[in-house]
Amino acid sequence: MTQTSIRPSQDFLPGDEALRRRYQLGRWLRYLALAVVVLIAIILLIPILWMILGSFKLQRVAMAYPPELIPSNPVLDNWERLLINRPSLRWLLNSFIVAGGIAIFAVISSTCAGYAFGKKSFPGRTLFFWLILMTMMLPRQIYIVPLFVLMRNFGWFNSYQGMIAPYLVYPFGVFLMRQYMQSIPDELLEAAKMDGASEVQLFRHIILPLSRPAIGAIAIFAFMAGWNDYLWQLVMATDELWLTLPVGVAKLTASGVGSVDVGVGMAGATFAFIPMLLIFLLFQSYFIKGITVGALKG
Repeated sequence: MTQTSIRPSQDFLPGDEALRRRYQLGRWLRYLALAVVVLIAIILLIPILWMILGSFKLQRVAMAYPPELIPSNPVLDNWERLLINRPSLRWLLNSFIVAGGIAIFAVISSTCAGYAFGKKSFPGRTLFFWLILMTMMLPRQIYIVPLFVLMRNFGWFNSYQGMIAPYLVYPFGVFLMRQYMQSIPDELLEAAKMDGASEVQLFRHIILPLSRPAIGAIAIFAFMAGWNDYLWQLVMATDELWLTLPVGVAKLTASGVGSVDVGVGMAGATFAFIPMLLIFLLFQSYFIKGITVGALKG
């Protein structure tokens, strides 16, 4: 049997000058694209670096012009004001509980609703789905007053249930899960039904394992939304001990009428940024896979 040798792409015959030039041009274009991506990444990281370094600057240094990127005399005053004699750890705990509760309920409601909209047929399915999506287009100022009255009637001020309740249904999660469910073959579900699987067994042993990437993506999105939420938590928490971290840092940053303590604000932003970064790094594979696979079929 004759073996055919394949010459590397960079080895060309003397008459292949045009091919060699195209290969070199393609290689330099790839290097250029890589350099552009690295440059954009550096530019995007500059604000984060500025925030972290700014947390070690005094107010007059942080507001100085021209600005000083790396502090020549770093101080811990901002971190002391944030962590000492302030319930910052309680604010951090509140943020974890609220964001975690929002993520859990968002995953449960989005998975169930996405399965129903993606794999079940019932009267008004399309109408109900679009009504849920329309809620994403409503400005929060429209429904915050009715929610405020509802929470007041329940007596849920300064409580975790009052902070979590408006997010029991996560419209974007319903949309993402519905798109993901449509990518699951119907033949797989029909085969399980023919084997005698009940609806609960079908959902538990087939739908949930196959939906892990989308569930991870929804959990990350919902957790980030709950962690960064400011307006509703500001309305619901009137006691300092019930503040979430973004609200507590914002109140601490306001040093007076029309003045802002920039150093404390950057220390608080860094303090709130680190947990989110760790969570994203831990679940980034689910996040990327859930987004890409959920968009394959619409």
